Amino acid sequence: MTAETFDSEVLTLELDGHVATLWLDRSEARNAMDRRLFDDLPRAMAMLDHDESVRAIVLAGRGPHFCIGLDLKAMGPTLLRGGEGTVSGAERSKRLALDIRHLQEAANSLAESPKPVIAAVQGYCIGGGVDLIAACDVRVAAHDAIFSVREAKMAIVADLGSLQRLPRIIGQGHVAELALTGKDIDAARAGEIGLVNHVLESHEAMLACALSIAREIASNSPLAVQGTKAVLAANDGRTMAEALDFVANWNTMYLSSADLTEALTAFLEKRPPHFEGR
Repeated sequence: MTAETFDSEVLTLELDGHVATLWLDRSEARNAMDRRLFDDLPRAMAMLDHDESVRAIVLAGRGPHFCIGLDLKAMGPTLLRGGEGTVSGAERSKRLALDIRHLQEAANSLAESPKPVIAAVQGYCIGGGVDLIAACDVRVAAHDAIFSVREAKMAIVADLGSLQRLPRIIGQGHVAELALTGKDIDAARAGEIGLVNHVLESHEAMLACALSIAREIASNSPLAVQGTKAVLAANDGRTMAEALDFVANWNTMYLSSADLTEALTAFLEKRPPHFEGR
């Protein structure tokens, strides 16, 4: 399977050089997350992870809104039932637990990708939409973006990753306020608390910013970029000494690369380096 042959009713994929743009493409439903999205996003990310020509990924939403979260019309009955017929309460709970873990894989596929993912957000980014962007490495927003960890207002505990990932991004206090109230915040407030890196005046400027960051990342050594993402992720749950050991071991394996030779040669020759990721 290649980007050209990737088939999905809710996602589209564009390639431009070393940058892939993965579009949530259900604008008529404000990119609400239904079963197809949860099935197809991990599949798309697996393909991009294995495509050596792709060095950075932009996650964006078609239409005026990034994502309004779970499609409750499509997904609600399934989540509530957990099974049909005469199955026991225990069996229904087991099925629901398995279903939730399957849904979690959509955001996990972004966080666990070896390649940096930049979220480009406009309009509503609600519930599961926040789960998706929290799993990305960098987030940029248009000025009209609205963010909400809204699950508490729907009698749900957010379970797709926001409560686990957001504390590392914006801090425990901000997460608690957002998740316990379910309030909306605008792009300016999202910038103040560090949820987004940049706030742009238009959708076009926002997407251009995301693509510019992706291209800048893609111009660096893929080995160094992917190593940096892995080292940042490895900091969680480790002491400083353990984290330093991890990066020392990483560089022991990967420092002697052709990309490093190219970087030093290009510096001496006063030209831009051309990295091949080897």
